Amino acid sequence: MTVSLLLACIWVVLANVLGMIPSRDNHWRRAYALIAVGIPLLGFVTYQNGPWWGLAFMIGGMSVLRWPLVYLGRWLRRRVGF
Repeated sequence: MTVSLLLACIWVVLANVLGMIPSRDNHWRRAYALIAVGIPLLGFVTYQNGPWWGLAFMIGGMSVLRWPLVYLGRWLRRRVGF
């Protein structure tokens, strides 16, 4: 197992643990921190292991951070005008 996949697994476990801890701001600060760490990690996984592993990690990250993606999609639809 490469270093990038090990770090990606740690990121997923950390994201799940952070999601279980109660929060007053509905986990948005934690989501921003996970996004800030996850995007470079996605590039590192893709660089070391290829695009298929990068795609798998991206899908996993999207499933963990689905609400920021929902709000991003709503914001983009309002900006485009659909």
